[in-house]
Amino acid sequence: MTCGVEVNIRARAASIWRLLTDAKDFPRWNSTVTSIEGQIREGGQLRLRVPGTDRTFTPKVSAVVPAERMTWTGGFAPVFKGVRTFELKPRDDGSTDFAMAERFSGLLLPLLKGSLPDFGPVFERYANDLKHEAEFGQPGQQESQKGKEEGALQSAC
Repeated sequence: MTCGVEVNIRARAASIWRLLTDAKDFPRWNSTVTSIEGQIREGGQLRLRVPGTDRTFTPKVSAVVPAERMTWTGGFAPVFKGVRTFELKPRDDGSTDFAMAERFSGLLLPLLKGSLPDFGPVFERYANDLKHEAEFGQPGQQESQKGKEEGALQSAC
């Protein structure tokens, strides 16, 4: 099972990367995260809390290519595993395509699939918050009007 979102952000990849890897500042601009502990760097172990649950998620940061891509891996393979990938692709016009996808797998996935939340709205909010912060430098919990008009946000779950 895979869920993902893509959006074009009118900012350089390096600026977006700084937002994605600054754990202390993450909850300020990202409405999908209430707290995050640890360093967002290769090999880093994170403690992540999200709205609506008391559960703490503990992904490990891996496969980091600065200003291009990184992966967070959580769960207990082969029982249940989630792999979240973040990708930045610069465009000639100075903007950057941001893509985030999470792939779930494991022996328990068929049993758990029906009880998993709909990640689509959460991923869209995450991407919109990132877009707003990168473009306007302030917290945002909704799509910019230009993004809506252009249909810039694409998600699939």
